[in-house]
Amino acid sequence: MTQTTDPIDYLLARGIGALADKMGIEFLEFSVERSVAKMPVEGNTQPAMLLHGGAYVVLGESLGSMAANLWAGEGRLAVGIEINATHTRSATSGWVTGVCTPIHLGRTLTTHEIAVTDEEGRRCSTIRITNLIRDLQQA
Repeated sequence: MTQTTDPIDYLLARGIGALADKMGIEFLEFSVERSVAKMPVEGNTQPAMLLHGGAYVVLGESLGSMAANLWAGEGRLAVGIEINATHTRSATSGWVTGVCTPIHLGRTLTTHEIAVTDEEGRRCSTIRITNLIRDLQQA
């Protein structure tokens, strides 16, 4: 695949989506090779005041899907077809940071791993997402 636009311009033009905005996700780096975003714990907790497991997954899917769409290029769309997460620690305050790296970048499939850590650098969750790349229908 070839990139025809600057990754940051692409991110700014596309936006990160209403759910990611609601959850306070902020992109810090964005490229095919590595994407990084952070998310506040506050406002994204479960009743026990731990970061909700689904919040980790939203952060991971936001990173992995955006990276897959950047890889797909113009006229193509990457859509998630599988995601899983293993939570190994609970964040209770501050911010968590997700680092997304590709495992496989193909013509029709991508797979990314997202490592989510707390402010002390301890891994809290590992997410893997696979996206299917499709051609957009021409109108």
